[in-house]
Amino acid sequence: MFSGPLAFILALLLPLGGALEQRLLAWPNWSLPAPLTRPGQTDLEYPQWLEGNWLLTSTDGNQATVGFKRRSDGLVVGNRAANATAVAKLSLGDELLSVENDPNNPNRQLTRLRDGLSLETSIQGRGSESISPMVFLADELSLQTLRRPELPPRLSRVEILSKFSRRDQNHITVEQWQARYPPPQSGLRPGAEATSSSTLLLERQTGNDFIALPSAP
Repeated sequence: MFSGPLAFILALLLPLGGALEQRLLAWPNWSLPAPLTRPGQTDLEYPQWLEGNWLLTSTDGNQATVGFKRRSDGLVVGNRAANATAVAKLSLGDELLSVENDPNNPNRQLTRLRDGLSLETSIQGRGSESISPMVFLADELSLQTLRRPELPPRLSRVEILSKFSRRDQNHITVEQWQARYPPPQSGLRPGAEATSSSTLLLERQTGNDFIALPSAP
């Protein structure tokens, strides 16, 4: 065992965790700014082992099918509109009418609800890192704008950090940590208003035809 000055020097030489690992260690005491960069018009790239269709099961037993597709340029991305529709249906049911992607920007999405309600989601910041060949972290900060008939829009900022842990070829555990922040117009109030966490299980679905998505412009 090393001790004294030598141990201190060796400790300094050990690699520190990435920005998202450090972010996770700070949970639930999150605040803005988050260690994220603006995504522009690029999509979130996932590990190759996430490609395919998966049965998502939450801890309360709710299930939905989600998919990650390989684009023609070889990158694996989420099927955002279909995934959002499948998951939102679990909680909204018939209140959900549709989820649409902006055809010119993969980081903007519009959800239409009954009674003239709509929710626009725009990704403002993103970070991702593979902390091992079997573990992937992704963090996204979104600006959400809820529009209601005859009422002013209601804004909020939501950050979701997801940890994908590959258990074997057909099973992945997903842990998620979420924070909601005050809207931008509230001024310098960087702390989270509310936090929550959840665990999901992904089980690979076989017998599906995987289609190639178009490459990014």
